[in-house]
Formats: sequence, structure tokens, C-alpha cells
Amino acid sequence: MKIVVDNKIPYIRETLAKITDNVVYLPGNEIDAESVKDADALITRTRTKCNKQLLEGSNVKFIGTATIGFDHIDTEYCKEAGITWKNCPGCNAGAVEQYVHAVLSLLEKEKGMDLANTCIGIVGVGHVGSRIMRLAGRLGMKVLLNDPPRKDSGEKGFVDLETLARECDIITFHTPLIKDSKYKTFHLADRQFFESVRKRPVIINTSRGEVIDTEAILDALNKGLISEAVIDVWENEPNINLELLKRVFVGTPHIAGYSADGKLNATTMTLKSLCDFFGIDMNIDLSLPEDLIKPESSVSENDILLNYNPKNDYNILLAHPEDFEKLRGNYRLRKE
Repeated sequence: MKIVVDNKIPYIRETLAKITDNVVYLPGNEIDAESVKDADALITRTRTKCNKQLLEGSNVKFIGTATIGFDHIDTEYCKEAGITWKNCPGCNAGAVEQYVHAVLSLLEKEKGMDLANTCIGIVGVGHVGSRIMRLAGRLGMKVLLNDPPRKDSGEKGFVDLETLARECDIITFHTPLIKDSKYKTFHLADRQFFESVRKRPVIINTSRGEVIDTEAILDALNKGLISEAVIDVWENEPNINLELLKRVFVGTPHIAGYSADGKLNATTMTLKSLCDFFGIDMNIDLSLPEDLIKPESSVSENDILLNYNPKNDYNILLAHPEDFEKLRGNYRLRKE
């Protein structure tokens, strides 16, 4: 068996070496048709576009992406070509919760926001959004939820986006990128959305860059329609909008989900999917390196910034925005 693997996926090499001695590790954006043509499986991240151009005529039967998102996979083509693909839903939900928690703490400390008297709107209440909902509840915040697919399935407790725009002090996005369907999320936050907000909310995006229209959020910041923006995911990565980078409260290089714990979860889930598909009987039991699991000082909910402060990542990106991809690819995984 030949497996082509994104070389930035951690904790994977030892296990793959037990499965086959024919493993090729490449940067995600350098995985091309030539490198996968005789491969049986592809293990990747978002930087590899798994489409007809890459896969046509190859031997690839299985794609495992060590990510929650799968908009980099042409699922229709894979269906036509008989290629099975698997993602890792919820793998980094704890890491994104940590990131949002730290942002909320920064808003409290640096902007004087009283979280106990703040209304937060959560757009997309899946694995990540559900954790943000519980976090906000622990912090005493009023929570409004927006998830049209869940609402349409008959679940209760959801409101429309217009209600969030009208009532929320913070609006945070946790949706997949959907370009065409009843539940389209591409440019969900557009000029019309920003013109409809009423309380100059803080906007947080840790989902997909294209969920927010870059020019629209810049205009909203410049006009004072929103008070602050926290952006981890950007349109046109890694060629991000530098004006927006300078205007945000926090801007990071798509690393909100980049905890060591989240990466371990993703690698474990991907390896299990690979083994299941190929009928390989192997116990996948990965653990974090010892230097990441040493006992840490006790950190309360109010002291989250002692463990992780996203402003540090922002300052590095602000100083070297041209290194977006390098900063993301070589990010020093943090402990949740």
C-alpha cells in the first residue's frame, strides 16, 4: 500500500510505518497528480485541493482529512469516482473553545466588557458551537443560537440571523463553508448583515474565511457598525487583506483549532478511518509527547490568559503577515 501524507500532520509517522513502508510525506500545497497517481490513500489537510485535477486516473481509493472542514474535497467528484473520504468532526472543538474563551477574557480585560451582562449569538451549533454555548453559560452570558438546519429538522431553541443582528453584543461564527444550497454560508455576513446590526457587536470568525465578506466587514469597522473583529480565518489565505489585519482586535493565522490535543484527536480519527476502510486490525492509541503533558499550574476560568493569549499570535502575524503559511505550518501546538 502506498500512502501520500501532508507532512504537517503530527503524531502519525510511527503508526503509518507499522502499516506500510511506502509512505510519502509532502507539503500539502505540493501534493499533485503525479505524486498521488499510484497511491492507494491520501491523508491531508485543507491545503490540498482533492478534486478531479488531482485525482483523475489515480489509484486513490481513500482520502482522510485531519480536519473538521472538508470544503477542500470535491465530494461530488469523489462519489462519481468511487473514492471514500472521511473528515474529523469535532476533533479540535476544545481548542477553538480555548481560543474563544481567551478572546472573551481579553474583551473583558482590555475593552471593559461585562460578560455577565452580555448577549452572545452563536451561528452554527455543532461540535464547536455547542462547546461555545456551554462556555458562555458558565460565564453567565445570555446566549442566542442560530442553526437553520437544526431548526428546520424540528429542534427548538433557535432564532434567525436577524434576531442575532438585533440583540447580540458578540456574534461568533462556527459554520462549515457551504457555497450553494438552501443553507449557503458563503458571505453569510455581508453588507446587508452588517447594516442590520444594532448594538455595534464584536464579530468573531473561527470557521471559514469566506463566511464573512472581507470588504463588508472592513466597511463595517470603518463606519463603526461593529465595535471589534476577531479573525482567525481569512478569505484568500495565505494572501490575506492587510488592511483588515491592522484593523482587527485579534487576528491569527488560522490556528484557533491548533492545540496539541486537537491535533492528536484528528490524527487518531484519521488513522482509525484508514484502518477501517482497508480492513486493517490495529489498535490506534496515540498520546501526547511528555513535554506537553507535564502537570500545569491550576488555571481558573478567570485566568485563561495565563495558559494562552491569542494576542501573542496576533503580534507575530502583524509583524510578518507575509509568513502566514509559515506561521501556520510551524505553529508550536499549545496545550488545552
